[in-house]
Amino acid sequence: GSHDSFSFYIDEASPVGPEQPETVQNFVSVFGTVAKKLMRKWLATQTMNFTSQLEAGIRYFDLRISTKPRDPDNELYFAHGLFSAKVKEGLEEINGFLTDHPKEAVFLDFNHFYGMQKYHHEKLVQMLKDTYGNKMCPAIFAHEVSLQYLWEKEHQVLVFYHSPVALEVPFLWPGQMMPAPWANTTDPEKLIQFLQASITERRKKGSFFISQVVLTPKASTVVKGVASGLRETITERALPAMMQWVRTQKPGESGVNIITADFVELGDFISTVIKLNYALDEGEDDTT
Repeated sequence: GSHDSFSFYIDEASPVGPEQPETVQNFVSVFGTVAKKLMRKWLATQTMNFTSQLEAGIRYFDLRISTKPRDPDNELYFAHGLFSAKVKEGLEEINGFLTDHPKEAVFLDFNHFYGMQKYHHEKLVQMLKDTYGNKMCPAIFAHEVSLQYLWEKEHQVLVFYHSPVALEVPFLWPGQMMPAPWANTTDPEKLIQFLQASITERRKKGSFFISQVVLTPKASTVVKGVASGLRETITERALPAMMQWVRTQKPGESGVNIITADFVELGDFISTVIKLNYALDEGEDDTT
């Protein structure tokens, strides 16, 4: 999986997202375009678009949706500090890949909503219907979903929706079925301790589970590396330790399930995660 999957598309010309604190809003109002260019270096956690990620092997997408202030069209956008692509365009891009690869399946995790009213949710639900139709798998027990099941039903998309709206729509999986504990640290050692502890605490609740191999910059980190950005200042330096942890994991109900990262093309992240699946062939946790 990819963290902030849509952030390749972040637009420096866009307004600041409504979820950003007043300090950030003020920073941009004073420094304008320069501030937004610097922000993008810290907000864009991916360098590949959806199609490139899919072709590389990514199958889980972390999606955050926002309206734009005073937008007469009530358009929906992906957003992370600044606005990104229109949601409709992103969903259609993913659908193009799925149509060309009918045996592939993806997880779409809508986990943050900003500035959205009831009618915005209705619009998004309709957009999902129009784009994916019968490709979407209705919410059932997680352990019932195998690739074989999806192929037989011709389903390719599982949509997770972190809002009470999910309870009203059969093809929306409730957000609590996709827990994603967040370490919120810049320290690779603390991150690995957190990841290990969260897997140990994972109960057999019949839900999916995300391990976020992601370091989060503090304000002081950003100030020190303001011109270089997230990738150079944090992700690349911590990569060896994080990848060592990934390589030693076991998949299954008592181990890892979905692993997400920033800049998924770095190192051998994707191929390493995919290789973990072969441990299932050895007879361990073969129900997952």
